[in-house]
Amino acid sequence: MEFEIQNHIAHLGKFTVRTEDNGCLLDEACTMLSELLPPLGRMASKMTSPNSSSVEDKIKSVSIGDVSQPSEIDTNISIELITEEDAEEVLKLLKKFFFKDEPLNTFINLGECKELEKYSTKYLHEHCSFKAVNSRGEIVGVNINGMINKPKETDGPQQKLADGCEHPKFKMIMALMDYVDEHFDIFDLHQDVDKILDIKIMSVDNRYRGLGIAGKLTDRTMQCVKENNIKLVHVLCSSHFSARVMEKIGFEEVYRLPYSDYLVNGEQVFDPEEPHTAVRILVKKMT
Repeated sequence: MEFEIQNHIAHLGKFTVRTEDNGCLLDEACTMLSELLPPLGRMASKMTSPNSSSVEDKIKSVSIGDVSQPSEIDTNISIELITEEDAEEVLKLLKKFFFKDEPLNTFINLGECKELEKYSTKYLHEHCSFKAVNSRGEIVGVNINGMINKPKETDGPQQKLADGCEHPKFKMIMALMDYVDEHFDIFDLHQDVDKILDIKIMSVDNRYRGLGIAGKLTDRTMQCVKENNIKLVHVLCSSHFSARVMEKIGFEEVYRLPYSDYLVNGEQVFDPEEPHTAVRILVKKMT
């Protein structure tokens, strides 16, 4: 039996798992992802039926994407703070893995989008995002986070994400995010919280899967949360599997919007491939 798993919150890319005697492959695949990925952020999964005549030859083989993992990988990885100077290198990684695989991007065939690039790096100046770097100085993983402050009564109306968005397809995604913001306020649910950390993107180079990089990035993020006395961590998942992984590490769902319920002019806008059927918000309260 063969499964291809594509991660979309963490966007770690795609890998294939084949085994001989295992009736719970899907759950095991998700468990593997939970070990690799603590958050970020958004996954898709696809199952294909194998040809019985070729299964024996494929047993116990593991590949990443369409290329087997190189035998020589620089495993000397350090976790460092991302700065604004890292923006170009961060974008190289995101373009290669994250931008192509996110379920909504895939459904609408987003393609190149400078506004998505800008959106993905706009939080780097807050100094709460982290990168995994090998001994050659190459960025092989990122965890991009942002701080969200509780609005004050004196604050004016919040600008909508879709306002001023010129890319028509990306504007569709931003309009969905605006809809979620209008119908759910995390600060109404947690009135004792003034600031939250929002996990936005987790992405790891395909070649470096299985080395625990996503876990190290998340550990550093949680350390940042504690250092800044932040009481709540928040993530929006557009994928079924990303949400399942978040639940495995202690996040709880507080909001769900089925894609079938999000209509514009009476028509459904997004219909990603199953099992990606809803936008979900999950949170973890820090103790």
